[in-house]
This record gives sequence, structure tokens and C-alpha cells, in this order.
Amino acid sequence: MSAVATSRPGPLLRTAIGRLRRAGLATARQDAERLLAESLGTTRLGLYLEPDRVVPPDALDEFRRLLDRRARHEPLQYLVGWEEFRGLRLRVGPGVFIPRPETELLVERALALLPDRPARAVDLGTGSGAVALALAVARPAVSVWAVERSAEARAWARANIGGLGMGERVRLLAGDLWGSLAGHGLEGTVDLVVSNPPYIPAEQLAELPEEVRAHEPLEALDGGPGGLAFHRRILDGAPAFLRPGGFLLLEIGEGQAAPLGELAEAGRAFEAPVFHRDLPGIERVLEARRR
Repeated sequence: MSAVATSRPGPLLRTAIGRLRRAGLATARQDAERLLAESLGTTRLGLYLEPDRVVPPDALDEFRRLLDRRARHEPLQYLVGWEEFRGLRLRVGPGVFIPRPETELLVERALALLPDRPARAVDLGTGSGAVALALAVARPAVSVWAVERSAEARAWARANIGGLGMGERVRLLAGDLWGSLAGHGLEGTVDLVVSNPPYIPAEQLAELPEEVRAHEPLEALDGGPGGLAFHRRILDGAPAFLRPGGFLLLEIGEGQAAPLGELAEAGRAFEAPVFHRDLPGIERVLEARRR
């Protein structure tokens, strides 16, 4: 086979898929397609619409470089520099948690509760800004305060907020949960508090996949002993900011619904919480209404 033939998408993908599979990556085909598409400045579909195109030397070098890094289990999203979340193309890279599909359930519940009129929402631990921006784009009358303690993550969130032209409606605050919200006149006025806080139990961090454990920020994963450290603080602080009848939504991990349900009811600030299951059937989102 000629050098030209082996520089076309089909042969390149076959070789790359085999290599990624040998590296133990279950998403080898999708990963190889996305890396080659990024190197060529096209889409995964575009690779198959132009099967006879010859990959230029510079794109081929870039593809091989990215492939080497992916075979070492660097996150695909960090390599290409973005991830899609509810139709939004969000910039991501080292230092920020990569948005996950399961968090879309959190946004779906938030949109079901947010009125299509002026309202106030708070996103605690915004990371890349995925949840805050998804809410702001879908509800043009809603103002969102997005809180993030990590300077690295805030840089990514700031880039995404600016890139989507949401600087006037999504206000990025530096801080750890509630402290940064003081002084903004939000006490007792917020319609919705939403958060996807760290919820991996500290004792289970070593069991995470290598590419998560070795590359994504630990502070976005570590929920402390039992995984509920941040949930407790959010449940304690939310009543001061939510208006009567406002809602709290929390993403939670498997097996955490029962203890969090007890915590939510213990303070008597919330009605009995409701739990929403994701596609695999795991109770993934806690929904609690402020009395």
C-alpha cells in the first residue's frame, strides 16, 4: 500500500482504533474519529463524507501526537480542548472537571422548576460553567450566580461565559460555597440553588479510572468520608438564600439518597425531598422545596 493510501482517513482510523483498544480504551473508535477530525478541522461525519482525502503532513503529525497522549489515558476532552454539554460547546482542559452526560438530568430538573420569567439561580461549584450556562441559554430571563473556588476552573468558566456572550447574565464569583454570595442581596430571594458538588467518597478515590484519577482535579471529585461533606454544607446554607417555595437541586452518587434525605428533613427548612433516577436507574438528583 502506498504512503498516500495510508494517509487517508480509513487506514489511519483502523490503525488508531487498534492501538487505543490495545491500550484498554473502551471508546477507541469514537476517540480515534474525534482526534482525527480535530486534527483535520472537520467533524467525525466529515471523515466519512470525504474518504479519499489525503491527510496533510502537519495534520498527520498532530493526529499522531494526540493519539500518543490518548493511549496514555489523557482525557480526550483535554486533548481536543472542548466538550459538548446540552448542545453547548464548552472549553475544557487541565484543572477543570469535565462535564458528564448524567449532569444533564440536573439541568432538566432545573429547567422544569425555573419559571420563564425573571428569576435568580445559584450554581455552586460551577467548574467549566456547564450548568450555569445551560440554564442561562435556555431561560433568557434568568440571572445566574456561578460560584467556584478553584482559580484554574474559574479561568475555564470565564472563557466559556465570554465565548457564549453571557457575561451580563452569568456572574462568576470566586469562593467556596456560600461565603462569596454575601453582599449581593441574594439572601431569601433565590428561586433555585443547583449544584453538582464533589461526591466520590474519599475512601473510593483510588478505585476511579486512571484517566480520571490522574488527570482531573481531585478537589472536584473528593467528597470527603462517605462523599457527603459538600452536600451537608449546601443543605445547611441553602435555607438562608432560598425564598420560601424555592428549590434546591443536588447531583448525588449511588447509595447517597437515603442519608441525604434524612439530612434534608432533619433541619425542617425543606419539605420531604424527591429523588430523580438517571437512565441506569440510580437516584441521581435530590430535589427539595424550601418551606
